[in-house]
Order: sequence, then C-alpha cells, then structure tokens
Amino acid sequence: MKAFGMISVDSDLKTRSQSRIFYGWYILTASFIILFFGSGAIFSVGVMFKPVISELGWSRGTFSIAFFLNMAVYALSLIIAGKVYDRYGPKWLIVISSILFSSGFIGVFFISAFWQYLALYGVVSAAGMGGITVPIFAAILSKWFEKYRGLAISLAISGSGIGQFIIVPLVTTLVALQGWRVSFFLLGTIVLVINISLAFFILKGDPDDLGCTPFGKPGSKAMGSNPAPDGGALESEEDLGLFEAMKTGSFWLFTFVMLVCGSGDFFVSMHLVPFLTDHGVSPVAAGNMFAWFGLMSLVGVIFAGPATDLMGAKIPISITFLIRVALFLIILNFKNVLSFYVFSLGFGFTLLITAPIATILVGRLFGYSNVGLISGFITTIHHLGGGAWAYLGGLSFDRTGGYQSIFLISMVMAASAVLSGLFIKEERHTRRSNALSGKKPEPAMEI
Repeated sequence: MKAFGMISVDSDLKTRSQSRIFYGWYILTASFIILFFGSGAIFSVGVMFKPVISELGWSRGTFSIAFFLNMAVYALSLIIAGKVYDRYGPKWLIVISSILFSSGFIGVFFISAFWQYLALYGVVSAAGMGGITVPIFAAILSKWFEKYRGLAISLAISGSGIGQFIIVPLVTTLVALQGWRVSFFLLGTIVLVINISLAFFILKGDPDDLGCTPFGKPGSKAMGSNPAPDGGALESEEDLGLFEAMKTGSFWLFTFVMLVCGSGDFFVSMHLVPFLTDHGVSPVAAGNMFAWFGLMSLVGVIFAGPATDLMGAKIPISITFLIRVALFLIILNFKNVLSFYVFSLGFGFTLLITAPIATILVGRLFGYSNVGLISGFITTIHHLGGGAWAYLGGLSFDRTGGYQSIFLISMVMAASAVLSGLFIKEERHTRRSNALSGKKPEPAMEI
C-alpha cells in the first residue's frame, strides 16, 4: 500500500499531466534548472583555484592532479549512471548523484590536507556528476519529445551555459567576501536542495508513468501532436543494447567523432588563455575572449537542436568539424588579434553542438530503451580523450615551446571526424537487419 504522501504527489502529477500544458515542458524546465546550478557549481571551481592553493600551500601541479582524477571518475560514472537510468528511471539516480556531488563540495569546507581534497572533490563529487549532467537529461527529454526533440534538448542544455555565466561571477564575489570554503559549502547545499526537490516532485523518466504520450507522437494529446519528422524509432523494432550497438560500424564511427570532439573541447578550453597571452594578448583581453568563447557555445547549442530536426544528425556533426578544420588552419597561419577573436568565437560556437545531437543520434540508430547507457559510454570516451589531449597539449608546449604541432594534429583529426560523420548510416539499426543481409540473427545481449 502506498504512503498517503506518495498518493498525493502522484495524483498531483497526473492532474498536471492532463492539463492543457504538456507535462514534458515541466520536465524540460526542471532539467534546465538542474543543469543551471550544477554546471555553475562545476565551473566555479576554477574561480577558487588560486585561493585554495594559496591558503593550503599546494602547487598548481598538485591541484591539477585532483582535477584530472575528477575528470576520469566523472567519465566512468557516466556509464554507470546511464545503466541505472535505463533500468530505474531518473528520480533515484538524480537523488543519489546529487547527494554524492554535494557531499564532496560540502566536505571540502573542512579539509586540511591534500588527500582529503583528492578524495572529496576528485572521487566523491565526481562520482555524482554522471547522474546530474547533460547526457542524462538529454536521455530523459528524448523520451518526452518526439516532435521538436532536438530543440527541447538544446533548450535544456542551454541551462548549462547560462549557469556558468551567471553563477561563476557571483561565486567570484562570494570568494572575495567569504572565502573558498564557504563558497564550496553553499554551492553544495544549493545543488542538493534544488536537485532533490525537483527529482521528487517534477521529474518523470517516461510519459507512460503519467499515462500520456511523447510530444508530437501520433495519438498524443499534446499541442502540435503531428507525426514526428525526425525518424524516431518505430515501436515494432527492437532496441539494441550496448554490446549489440558495438557490432555496427556506425557506433564506432560516431565514437571516434566524439573522441575527436572531446580532444578539441578540453585542449582549447584549457590552453586558450595561455596561448593568447603567449602572443602578447593582455590577461584581461584574453579573459574577455574566453568569455565570448563560452557565450558562443550557447548560440551553437540552440542552433544544434533545430538543425538536427531539419536535416538529421550527421550533417550538423560534419559541418561542426569542418568549421574546426578551418579554424585550426587560421590559427596555424595567423597570429593576430583578429584571428584570435575569430578562433575564440568560432570554436566556442562548436563547443556544445554535439551535446544534444549525441543522444538524438544514438536513439535514432539503436532505439531509446538503452539510450542512457550507450550515450554514457560514448560520452565517457569523449571525456577521457579530452583529458588525455589536454595533457598532451601541455606536454607538447613544454617540449617545443608552443602549440603549433598540437594545432596541426588537431586539424587532421577534425578532418577525419568530418569524413567519419558522413559515413555514419543514419538509419535504425536492428537485429532484423542481420537477417535481411543474409546473416544469422544473433541473440539479444543485455548489459
């Protein structure tokens, strides 16, 4: 027998689901808010870099060890979070992830030794990030929206960029007034309260939980419920698991594309300001270029969703890396203020384009039953490749005194990603296709 409180909450949700406003819009808003505060907290750590090492006497290299550990644990947590989401839905995944993430941040308030920071920020907090960042919410929204799926995911992901631009300056002021310990504590507390509240009272992982259908699906009562033009999966087709998806060429082509994407994202994000100041740009001007870099990512992510709805996923992906090829070519040959602005603005525009596209493409290729796990695996490769390339960028600079060689290799990799994107077969991959091709159907494998 359900508790009275749970009956009340479920009844309220069902009442809202039957109201004039499609409930998926509440899901989108909740996703935006969680990404707003979560990303704001994650990127605010950079503001506290120097205050932390100054008070505790650490070197920058020591502090960076925790950052790379955080990145590695986060990347691996995406796979686990994806599997948990596919099996149990979003509520308890977000609750547990938020507790881990916030416990790490709150615990930093009390640290006095590096191993404590390494454990709390590098492991505990990172373990929770996989369940409260972009891939999970893209997976949730992919089930609520069939028509305008790309636009819905892009709108939610925009919360990540907006959170960075609003919260990071506020934290900068807070650090100056109250110090980094209080800042960590408050960020962790705010994220915990907001995420758990939204997880219990708003978020639902599947429209079936409320007895409604995805926006735009035939038979839906939602406004604009016309047949989806985006090639969504047919209900009669069986969805593929991770092992089965790995047996297709499209899976590995897209995984390579995301590896290249991550390598560029992390390398440029980490080394752009040092590169600019190496060539005579003042720290203030370099910071302004980096701010525009971040702002343009919002433009890119808003562009990505509608473009995917209009022309499919692989064309926007290939265009993204074609832009990067041109940008790397410019920065290899020109070192002046104009070329620096063009590179910063252009690369910023491409930064988040693959974020909404990734989940959409995975769903179209392999179905949505295991979209969290498959997207999580691919995003893990994205982050691990990005972390490695950011390190190699620094190593290249130490050995050569510049970034020319790493820019050149990055340009070649981007060109390879253009071709890989074009060769992806943007069609539903099923076990049935093996039989049609004369191959013996393989038994379903679940992971």
